[in-house]
Amino acid sequence: MSDLMAGLMVVFLFIAIALMRNALAERDKIKEVAVAYQETQVQIYDALLVEFSDDLPVWNAEIDRDSLTFTFNSPDVLFEQGEIALSEEYQALLMDFFPRYLVVLGEFKESINEVRLEGHTSSVWGRTTSDTEAYFLNMALSQGRTRSVLEFVYSLDQIKPYQSWIKSNIAAVGFSSAKPVFKDNAEEDFEKSRRVTFRVITNADIRIKQILEIDG
Repeated sequence: MSDLMAGLMVVFLFIAIALMRNALAERDKIKEVAVAYQETQVQIYDALLVEFSDDLPVWNAEIDRDSLTFTFNSPDVLFEQGEIALSEEYQALLMDFFPRYLVVLGEFKESINEVRLEGHTSSVWGRTTSDTEAYFLNMALSQGRTRSVLEFVYSLDQIKPYQSWIKSNIAAVGFSSAKPVFKDNAEEDFEKSRRVTFRVITNADIRIKQILEIDG
């Protein structure tokens, strides 16, 4: 009986060692992806900064290093208040910005899962409008604006070589007032909350999921 128990303990020990080795190997693979993800993030950010550093102050725009979000901060220049039609100034800006933006991203196509065109609004609408009504009115507004932007840039002559890639990789999303910007005193900054952004999403999470599925 003691020999049987000793044998079972040895078997369980080998199983535990095998599981531990698999877990360590899986961890190392995910770590490699995470490191590559960070390096790609930095490379994309640096490439965008090199291309647009002179334009950012002119456009009142900024690039967030961590999220790879390119933000235009002047809603009064982009759209008339409460409207989805692009202003002439914004059309001219996009004609300059978007083709160059795609050229930069073209160097990283293998690492990009999606480019998300995101529309954001403040939390207010009108004095007599409830919070719920304001949320859904702003939802329609933010969605309409991102759709207008995508439709405009898609129709540019310089973009024709990229149209197939745009269809597969660029999405227009309206967030309404779900992601407001706040001042230091915790009050909403209504001006900065009204913004349009271009956000690059890399495929690191997809690669990690593939690793887990293969090992599983």
